Amino acid sequence: MKVLVCDPVSSKGIALLQQRPEFQVTVLPKRLSEAELLPLVSDVVAMVVRSETKVTRKVIEAAPQLRVVGRAGVGVDNIDVEAATQRGVVVMNTPGGNTISTAELAFAMLLGLARKLPQAHESMAAGKWDRKQFQGAEVFGKTLGVLGVGRIGSEVAKRALAFGMKVLGYDPFLTEARAQALGVELLDLDEVYRDADFITVHMPVTDQTRGMLNAAAFARMKPKVCIVNCARGEILVEDDLLAALDSGKVASAALDVYATEPLPENHPFRKHAAITLTPHLGASTREAQEKCGIEVAEVIAGYLLTGEVRNAVNLPYLDAKTYEQVKPYLVLGEKLGRLLAQLAPPQVDRLHITYGGKAKELPNIDPITRAILQGFLSRAAVKDLNNVNVRSIASTLGLTVEEKRSNEPVTFNEWLHVQASSGGVKVISAGGTFFGSPDNPRIVRVFSQPTEIVPFGVVLLLRNKDRPGIVGYLGTLLAKYKVNIASMSLSRDTAGGRAMTVLNLDSVPPAEVLDEIRRDPDITDVEVVKL
Repeated sequence: MKVLVCDPVSSKGIALLQQRPEFQVTVLPKRLSEAELLPLVSDVVAMVVRSETKVTRKVIEAAPQLRVVGRAGVGVDNIDVEAATQRGVVVMNTPGGNTISTAELAFAMLLGLARKLPQAHESMAAGKWDRKQFQGAEVFGKTLGVLGVGRIGSEVAKRALAFGMKVLGYDPFLTEARAQALGVELLDLDEVYRDADFITVHMPVTDQTRGMLNAAAFARMKPKVCIVNCARGEILVEDDLLAALDSGKVASAALDVYATEPLPENHPFRKHAAITLTPHLGASTREAQEKCGIEVAEVIAGYLLTGEVRNAVNLPYLDAKTYEQVKPYLVLGEKLGRLLAQLAPPQVDRLHITYGGKAKELPNIDPITRAILQGFLSRAAVKDLNNVNVRSIASTLGLTVEEKRSNEPVTFNEWLHVQASSGGVKVISAGGTFFGSPDNPRIVRVFSQPTEIVPFGVVLLLRNKDRPGIVGYLGTLLAKYKVNIASMSLSRDTAGGRAMTVLNLDSVPPAEVLDEIRRDPDITDVEVVKL
């Protein structure tokens, strides 16, 4: 498997990849443009980048074997994640590698604002000695507002508490118990704005956070507040910050990130005396670069060699242990989806998936749902369908997926059931389990009737009147056309009522035998399913 390292990463990370005999590692000597990359990626399975190389849609489309892009760092702005998802390429980052590095920079900037260190240095470098002009403030006893108390925000909070600060946190996803453990008082956003002397931002760019530090936000803040942003430049409206600084509402700001990077030479931030600027140094320590390089090598190797998914931005987390637990269900789920795809009408707009018995206790059911969707959409003629893009494709096709962990009693230890509906009306369902061991899956319910289908190969499924001699008739007819029966399952609703016959066959029956079966007035719904 060919791995292309496009940007400078830790030599230890590269060595981790090179020592695996499965990988053929190529390290580019310099950053290449899109046009220069295109001829190099035709047989690449993995790409390693930092922030310099742009993994565009064209690059992804030029790499038919590409399975994973690893970013040695947090931001994936330089990777077309949507294009990667559509092509089934996993995008992974290394959010843990620069946690301490960024937290330390943010707190250093906070201290610099409190004591006016950059301005004092500039004055001294100019030959001046003006102690009064640079009178600062202690951070001890002051209140810090942390917007986003995740990995980095929580590390900043620890340092602030060590300096005797009171820490307020705003994070919609942080539990009260976690906040208490960190020593952080969890408040709503307006309360943080009202009470904080310093505000530091550690949130990703989303529709909710983009431009959240704007004129309206500054108006709700405490007078003479100090702002630190080492997260993403798009979170802050730059013109609104300049206005707040000029009015005195905001005393000073320290910024490591910007809406446009590199920051333009003539940008007004560069000339404002109350702003401290650094050129996106959050991850720029030897330790962080080494951690990120090692981590990106580990996540790529884990995914390619074991199926483990860590730090993926377009696929849920799946560690190696969980993968082993769900692995048997992946086969069963794919077969159930494939069966329903061949039995259901084309207008299906909803799949309802039920996990029962021991299946409901699985730590991660998402991979199984994706396997079911892959099977169900296998007949949809979708190009490059795989477990990464299958949910996106289902949504594009108007197929809604519902998942449920059920506590209802079931006959089997493990139970996986899929119901297909159209316009709110159930059209078909099927359920499966394992017989004896996880490597022995069975489909045990179709059309709400019990059965036993070995979910491999060719299956002839029909519904018939429960009459004597039907089994012999089918056996004789198939033998006439030299079609061998591997196994058989029979079920009925009542004696003499409607029955379902399922035959696992060694080969696809010719059209002539199917026509002859369909001519029998007691046989309906004759279907050949390829599993």
